[in-house]
Amino acid sequence: MAKHGEHPELPSELEQLLEADVHTIFLKADCLPRVKRGSIGQLTLTELEVDVWDNLKLESLQEDLKTIVEENQQRSDCFLEIDRKGCQVLQLGDLRITCASPPFSDAREITVVRPVAKLSLSDYQLDPKIVERLSNHHRGVFICGRPGSGKTTLAQAIAEYLDDDIGAMVKTMEAPRDLQLADRITQYAPLEGDLEKTAEIIFLVRPDFVIFDEVRRARDFEIFADVRLAGVGLLGVTHANSALEAIQRLIGKVELGLVSQVLDTVLHVEAGQIQQVLELRMTVKPPSGMQEELARPVIEVVEFPSGNVTHEMFAFGSELAVVPVAEGGRRKPLHQLAQKQLIHTIRQWAGVHVRVQFTSDDAATVYAPPNMISTLVGRGGENVRALQDQLGGLRLSIESIEDVPESDHVSEHPIWSDDQERRAYQSRAYEQHGRSRKTRKGRRR
Repeated sequence: MAKHGEHPELPSELEQLLEADVHTIFLKADCLPRVKRGSIGQLTLTELEVDVWDNLKLESLQEDLKTIVEENQQRSDCFLEIDRKGCQVLQLGDLRITCASPPFSDAREITVVRPVAKLSLSDYQLDPKIVERLSNHHRGVFICGRPGSGKTTLAQAIAEYLDDDIGAMVKTMEAPRDLQLADRITQYAPLEGDLEKTAEIIFLVRPDFVIFDEVRRARDFEIFADVRLAGVGLLGVTHANSALEAIQRLIGKVELGLVSQVLDTVLHVEAGQIQQVLELRMTVKPPSGMQEELARPVIEVVEFPSGNVTHEMFAFGSELAVVPVAEGGRRKPLHQLAQKQLIHTIRQWAGVHVRVQFTSDDAATVYAPPNMISTLVGRGGENVRALQDQLGGLRLSIESIEDVPESDHVSEHPIWSDDQERRAYQSRAYEQHGRSRKTRKGRRR
């Protein structure tokens, strides 16, 4: 297995670029070489004042690197990972080398990546409650963050902690295999190019915990769910700007009722440090702002270890809603969600943009362009009554957009941020009003 800082001897022109603080080397035909150097979260891209590499020199270097792989076949950390037309990925010790050429890329290039650091879990100085939670290896965990934030380094630290300190049987699923782990942790690649087949073998070897590096595509999330629901502890590494976004990437690939069983812990990493830990809990209750009789399965997104609920996830009609929990004088999450749904419904129903303010849990005021009020109300109020029935009995009052109050509880819409834009839209609404009347008249025939 690859060890941090260890690799076979490279061609001298490449080895001299791999200085102690260099994390990535970028070589492209007819361009000056560039490197990323620094520490986790503080990497800087620098252009080197050296000779430009031409196409023939890069092709020769690629052949030399393949020769090094063949000469070190006795090493388990030296192999050709991917070999496709226009692309090859090689592993040389702790180095992952990607070689691209036309027609896959516009010009020949070679990228050399190595880990910035090798850390243990104790180096992160985590809250003991978080360490205790990770020690229970029968969990579904996501590590998320932006590229270069230290996700993989943390995953390696957790894997070796579970292997050494807890005594768990740990395996990995990787494409490519570049985690720097202890020799007894077996690293699996996609079997016949398919991680789903790898997962089938994982079940046969009976690990306690699996590291799933680089969960990206929709199918990867489905495989993650399948393995987790089979009872295997699972840690997935995925790209996301926040812990909540990582959760949302799973929504839609897994049924809502299974989300908290598949994933119960999310660690967000930034600059090599854990910035946030979220826990997912399933409960049955009315979402914040709903009446008791509207109780339903709700997944609470909870900050760990404080226990503060930040968001709720639940089914709202045919949609899956992820809404923040209200604080102080802020609008209730249900109202924010219902405002959007009501605006969308009216726009489809009458072809007009409106603004909405909830006056109670079961009543709202709709602010519409003056020339569209009669359309929304209808003859004898028939239209507004039909709309209320469609919305489940929500009581609506229709008023002019000119009377909209200045309040944080009124829905926002950029079209009314400028008086000129508002007047322009009202004129278009009038034209659309005329067309919709003709359409309804035609249908009555």
